[in-house]
Amino acid sequence: MYILINVLYIIAGVIWGDWRNWKKYYPTILFFMMGDFLYNFLLYNKTMWLFHDLILPNHTMITLLAMTISYTATVLIYLGNFPTGWIKRALWFLLWLVIFIVIEYSNCKFGFITYHNGWNMGWSVIFTGIIFFILPIHHKNPLLAWLLAIGITIALLTIFEVKISDMK
Repeated sequence: MYILINVLYIIAGVIWGDWRNWKKYYPTILFFMMGDFLYNFLLYNKTMWLFHDLILPNHTMITLLAMTISYTATVLIYLGNFPTGWIKRALWFLLWLVIFIVIEYSNCKFGFITYHNGWNMGWSVIFTGIIFFILPIHHKNPLLAWLLAIGITIALLTIFEVKISDMK
């Protein structure tokens, strides 16, 4: 399933991604990847979600594929075509939120993602919204985005009662 999804991301990235200006988006791609790396590292022993696949052997392989393919394509399309004007930006944000949530919901229904330790689809909607809110902030003001990300991370660790002893 995840190989198919990433093939679709490659196609979408080739068609709609701003590859001419990829260097401009590179720091935000790395920021997006770093967030996932931190999740997988900090919550190794108390995961909120796990990916499963029929072909790829484990969550780590699926995550690495997503980080390299889908995150790159997402940033190149999302920021590369980011509109001007608040209404267009809000609609663009909602489109991407719906795309990601439909993919996650489908994966959940077919057993390709499972939730743990209090995480659920509602939290995924909120978290995905945060991602698409913070990506353009990082693109324009990386320091502000990092400060927001640290605050959000601390809030989520507190909400889900993740203790330092829960970490690897």
